[in-house]
Amino acid sequence: MFSNILVPVDGSTTALSAVSKAAGLAKTFGSTVTVLYVIDPYPFTGVGADFAYGQAQYLTAATSEANTALDGAKNALAQAGIDKVKTVVGEGHAVHEGIMRAAKEEGADLIVMGSHGRRGLEKLVLGSVTQRVLGVATVPVLVVRE
Repeated sequence: MFSNILVPVDGSTTALSAVSKAAGLAKTFGSTVTVLYVIDPYPFTGVGADFAYGQAQYLTAATSEANTALDGAKNALAQAGIDKVKTVVGEGHAVHEGIMRAAKEEGADLIVMGSHGRRGLEKLVLGSVTQRVLGVATVPVLVVRE
């Protein structure tokens, strides 16, 4: 039923819960699991050498953080017996846009993602990537609550 499951991760325990759920689905359907980490490639505005130096430091740190999160997810999938795993570092100024771009590019037919379950003012201030994905997704989305 699902041949390619996309799992966006951010290194959180909630994301690892989504990875676990995706592993169970992948076993059932023989799916490939694509694990995604989205980086904003240009979080700074400005010009000159200070900007370039800050941008380089940011990209190095963001790539390291992405690799750590992807490795953790890949290890969890391996422990669950899933061997058809692909890892992707995507880009997007808004994380939900990066997720949707990757879903299209990777041919995902299901997105499995975690939700931190924020409510009220915290949700208003921090936003919800999951909510935004649900609003624009063209494939089914399974939300795993922490």
